Amino acid sequence: MQTITAEEVKKAVKKALQILDMERDTASSGGQVALGARVTEAETIALGSDHGGFELKESLKPFLMELGYKVTDCGTTSQESVDYPRIAEAVAELVSRGDCNRGIMVDGAGIGSCVVANKVPGVRAAMCYDISTARNSREHNNTNLLTLGGGLVGPKLAQEIVRVWLETECTAERHLRRVAQIEEVEKKYLCNVTAVAEEPEVSVEGLVEQISQRVASKVTATDLVHTMATACDPCSGCGQCVEKQTEEVRRIIEAGAGRISSSLGSSEISKQLAKFIDHTLLKPEATREQIEQLCQEAEKFQFATVCVNPAWVKSCREQLQDTPVKICTVVGFPLGATTPEVKAFEARQAIREGAKEIDMVINVGALKSADDALVLRDITAVTEACRDGSALSKVIIEAALLTDEEKVRACLLAREGKADFVKTSTGFGPGGATAHDVALMKEAVQCQLEVKAAGGIRTLADAKKMLEAGATRIGASAGVKIIRETEELMEN
Repeated sequence: MQTITAEEVKKAVKKALQILDMERDTASSGGQVALGARVTEAETIALGSDHGGFELKESLKPFLMELGYKVTDCGTTSQESVDYPRIAEAVAELVSRGDCNRGIMVDGAGIGSCVVANKVPGVRAAMCYDISTARNSREHNNTNLLTLGGGLVGPKLAQEIVRVWLETECTAERHLRRVAQIEEVEKKYLCNVTAVAEEPEVSVEGLVEQISQRVASKVTATDLVHTMATACDPCSGCGQCVEKQTEEVRRIIEAGAGRISSSLGSSEISKQLAKFIDHTLLKPEATREQIEQLCQEAEKFQFATVCVNPAWVKSCREQLQDTPVKICTVVGFPLGATTPEVKAFEARQAIREGAKEIDMVINVGALKSADDALVLRDITAVTEACRDGSALSKVIIEAALLTDEEKVRACLLAREGKADFVKTSTGFGPGGATAHDVALMKEAVQCQLEVKAAGGIRTLADAKKMLEAGATRIGASAGVKIIRETEELMEN
C-alpha cells in the first residue's frame, strides 16, 4: 500500500477548500469559473508553432489571454512552410532564461519540438495528447514546456489539455525528489557551461587584452604570408579565381573552406568545385539582364547560392525555383543606419520572397556611442525574423570603423542576439577584412557563432590568411568568397 504523508494530506485539503470557495463564487455570481485556471499575478506564456501548428496556436492565444495569462508569440505568422527547430528553440530559451513562466509549442505531431526543447538547459518539455498525459507531466515531472500536435488534437481538446496542464502542480515529495534527480543529470552534462560560469568576471577591456594576446600568437607574418606564382600575379580583381586558379581553390577547400564565390561571367568550372561557390552580384548598377545571367550561370554550374540585393530576391526565386540554388540577400545595407523595425521588415519581406540567408549591418553609430541596448535590439529584430522564417542570420560589424574593444563588444552583442554569424565588413566601407580582425572575432564568439570575412579579399592568398585566422566563410564582392566547413563537405 502506498504511504501518504501528512504534508500531502494538508495540500489536498487546501486544494479542496479552494475548489469549494470557487464554486460558491460561481453560484453567487451566476457565472462559470474555470477551476485552477485563475491567475493571481499575470504569468507569461511563450507560445510558438510551425506551419503545421499555426491554426491551433492562433486558437490558443485568445484562450490563454481569457484565462488571464500574458502571451509572447514566437511565431510563426502564417501557414508558409518553416522549420520547427528554430521556433521551438526560441520558446524554450524564453522559459530557460526566466523571461516567460512556461511555454507551449505546436507542430504537426508535437514530438520534434519536444526533442528540441529538451536540449535547452532548464527546460522540461512533454508532448501531451490528452488530459491524462497533461496532468501526469505536471504532477510527476513538473514540466515547464508543453508541446502539442496540430495534426493530432483539435482546438477544444487542446484547450482542455492546456487548462489542465496550467492548473496542475507538482507537490508530492517523491515527485519533487525525482525532478531534482533529473536536474542533477542535466548538470552532469553541462560541466563546460558551469566551468565558464565559475570563471572570474572580466571587463570588456580585459577580454580584449586576453584575446589580443592569443591573436598575436596566431597572426604572424610567417604563418600568414602565402606566395602564389601564377599567371594572375598581381591580381586583377576579376573574380575568376575558381576558373583560373583551380588547383589553389582545391587546396583551400581541403584546408577547410566550404564554399567559394565567383563573379558574373564564369565559364566552365569543375562540377566538384561548383557546389562550394556563392555566385555574387551586389553592385548598385546591376541590371536585370545581369541578374538573369547570374541566375543562369548558377543553375548551369549548380552553384550553392546567388547573393543579390533585396530588389532582386523575388526575381531570382522565380528564375531558380526549380533548382537547388538558394538565395542570399542583405538588410540595412550598406550603412546600417536604419531602425530595428525597418531592418526586421526588410528581413521578413526578403524571406517571404525567397531569401534563405540574411546579412544585416549593425547600427555602427549606436555601438560607438556605447548604446549597447539599441545595438542588441537592432540585431535581435533581424535574428528573430530569420528564426521565424528558417533563414540564417549574419551580423556585419564593419570592423574598419571600430576599435578592438568595439569589435569585441559587437561580437558579444551578436552572440547575445542569437545570430548565426558575425561578419567583418560590407565591402563598401573604408576597409575590408584583416586576419587580425578575423582572429579577434573568432576568439570573442568562442565557437558559438561562425565568422565571415568579407571586403578587400581579392586573392587566394588573402583568403588563405582569413582561413588560418579562423574564418569559416570568406566574402569578396569581386572574387573569392570562402565559407564554412571541411570534413563533411569533403566526404560528399
